[in-house]
Amino acid sequence: MEYVRITSIEDPLFKQMHQLMQQVFPGEEVLDFDLWKEPLEDPGIRVFVAVENNQVIGATEYRYYEDFNVAMTDFTIIGKDGLGIGAFLAHNRAQDLNALAKDNGKDLRGMFAEIYDPYKVDSYEFGGVKSMNPYVRREVLSHLGYRRLDFTYVHPSWNNDGEAVEGLDLCFLSMAANKETLEADLIVAFLKRYYTVLPNKPEAWLQMIEKLENAETIKLKAI
Repeated sequence: MEYVRITSIEDPLFKQMHQLMQQVFPGEEVLDFDLWKEPLEDPGIRVFVAVENNQVIGATEYRYYEDFNVAMTDFTIIGKDGLGIGAFLAHNRAQDLNALAKDNGKDLRGMFAEIYDPYKVDSYEFGGVKSMNPYVRREVLSHLGYRRLDFTYVHPSWNNDGEAVEGLDLCFLSMAANKETLEADLIVAFLKRYYTVLPNKPEAWLQMIEKLENAETIKLKAI
């Protein structure tokens, strides 16, 4: 299995990856093919695929913010069960992020992730891959150390239609032991940066941001 970075929509592996995304995720979670051109060319956005026998069998996208010293896992896709794809992607991603933080003269502070609430999205098929079932993914991410930020979370639809997407929690994996809260201003700054690409923000998202701006810290809860 190879860990291969994709930096262009012209890469044949990207077409395979995008098709895999469409099989696994609901439509409002998948950016249109052509709209990937700029993100893939952005040096701060890291898209890697797991490749075996010239076939994309998994993928992950993440980014590292030097000024925040935090990362964000955009997605992890497992295309087939029983091949250890999840562990392979997680191991290589961690190595890459720790190297980026080291180059920044720091130890990685932590990593955000949007994690499905299985009690709200259990009707999704996720491509029929059992490893992608939201119940399974949530428990695996809990074992890795992710915890839920204690507020009602919505995000703008990737269709950029101004709709609010529910059914996920914003979670954080802290690299510091025994950390029970996260600074609200960091969450706000991160979310504003992360969703800059989508100009049509839903009212529910704006209200969520306003509430966070009026808070000092947000509790980290078990998922």
